[in-house]
Amino acid sequence: MILISQNITNYDIPIPENSVFRINLAWVNSIAELKKLLEIHQSHIIFLDLPVNRTKPPNNKYSLNDIVSILENYDSIRYIAISNVETEKDLDEYLEVVPKNITIVPKIESHTGVENIKDITEKLEFKERFVMLDHDDLYSNLLKSNISSDKFPYYVNNLIKFCKSNNITLLRTIGIIFSDENKNISDYIRWLKWVNSKQLKKYLRF
Repeated sequence: MILISQNITNYDIPIPENSVFRINLAWVNSIAELKKLLEIHQSHIIFLDLPVNRTKPPNNKYSLNDIVSILENYDSIRYIAISNVETEKDLDEYLEVVPKNITIVPKIESHTGVENIKDITEKLEFKERFVMLDHDDLYSNLLKSNISSDKFPYYVNNLIKFCKSNNITLLRTIGIIFSDENKNISDYIRWLKWVNSKQLKKYLRF
């Protein structure tokens, strides 16, 4: 599977044929905006990325009821990624309410998630199973947990080996778009302005 982020459409870059269009809800400001995106890209297979327990900007949040309503009304949505999955229990509420025709993809962002990957993936009763890895967040998690950064390859390789040996597709980031202009109107922009403000500098005692 090749996932193409919604941000690519801000730069007039064509979406490759047979790719899956990923909408990261952290970058979507409202349900109305989400519906607009889904209408524009209704000819593509859609992969929704749902932020759960996300703290880094942007961090727009949505209720599960709002998302389920969207899932039930847009046939183009075939996948939904659940972020910060660390145990199999983190999937329970989603497995109960997400329509059965939509594949749930646990997003692994911590060493705990890697350590519990067997139990997590055993909950996935889909024809094809997927796991998504966020390299950056895994690395940050190791540092926050006082685990040596030297362990990073160990956790990544263990996850890769497990997925390969259990016929699970592991989705990983390969490259990214850099630009001198951000065309998204989101909390991220407001956060950047706040970072550059004198108020924050005073708070941090620069």
